[in-house]
Amino acid sequence: MGYAIALLALLIAGTAAAVLALRRTQAAPGPTELDAEAEANRWLIRLGGSLMPPGASSWASNGKTAGRALTDAAECHHAARSLLAEARTTEEYERVTLTAQKGLRHVEAAREALGLAADPAAAAPEPAPL
Repeated sequence: MGYAIALLALLIAGTAAAVLALRRTQAAPGPTELDAEAEANRWLIRLGGSLMPPGASSWASNGKTAGRALTDAAECHHAARSLLAEARTTEEYERVTLTAQKGLRHVEAAREALGLAADPAAAAPEPAPL
């Protein structure tokens, strides 16, 4: 009888270990559309905030290069907003994120053209994998 109990305990422990190992080896589920939408919206808000700092209206008149970069950034903002309104899949939300990050790079180019210090809050780091 003692052997049967020990064998049953080993069988239960082995089953539990196998279930845990199986769950760990399965790939974690990818981001949902909601996660991708939140990420895209976050980048779009960052771009919009970068276009509205105090004194930004004078940037465009201070240099042709800066004005062009700000115009490009504003176009990226408009395009990203349009894409976000129509996006439904993770890939479409990724396109919104990339468009907003491109706009942030244009804002940074405008700041450089004006000789302003880089704004660390507006800097676009490498895109995070979704």
